[in-house]
Amino acid sequence: MTTFQLLLLIIAAGVFYLFFKQLFSENFPKRGVDFEAKVSDEKIGGINRPDKTFSTPTVEPTRIEQLLKMADEAIEKEDFDEAKKALGAALIIKSDQVDALEKMGFVALKTEAYAEAKESYEKLLEIDADDDMAHVLLANSLHKLGEESKAKIHHEKAISLDPEYAPHHFNYANTLYDLGHTKEALDEYTKAYKLDSSLTVAKEMMEKLGSNNE
Repeated sequence: MTTFQLLLLIIAAGVFYLFFKQLFSENFPKRGVDFEAKVSDEKIGGINRPDKTFSTPTVEPTRIEQLLKMADEAIEKEDFDEAKKALGAALIIKSDQVDALEKMGFVALKTEAYAEAKESYEKLLEIDADDDMAHVLLANSLHKLGEESKAKIHHEKAISLDPEYAPHHFNYANTLYDLGHTKEALDEYTKAYKLDSSLTVAKEMMEKLGSNNE
């Protein structure tokens, strides 16, 4: 055996020794044992292999979200026709979409489409009968439509749900004043102003109605 052959034999023996040592050691990954990432956030790659970093997928907005955004942009520009189109499309997709119904009611009131506003707020109350804002806005719509008895019911319901909210009293006072119920209107203006002294119009109406009742 030549010296070169002897050298090859020694190298081969060393390789086999290291292989079997690793095979039977505790450091060799075992079948059935889950791999545990050793880097932060359990990321595989990104340190030694940047090309293997897993990226977070971009969440695309839903069609309803897109339509609501379009409606918001149109409302900001006071383009209420475009806002109605976007909101109508959203409600075709999902007829009980709360944001779309609220915005549709708002747009309807702004354009004096009180029957449409009434429909939107009635649907909102079907979803949540204790929505005080839906009650008061429905009351305002009903008042504009001349449905006064129903308007009073919804004003009073809104107040019962949130008696500390001054605008509920102020809105009811306006309806009562329009109906000629000045004493009741004065009471509601007074309550509104006590709850929120920034309502200067309520104070003005108190002074006006107070002097009329003297």
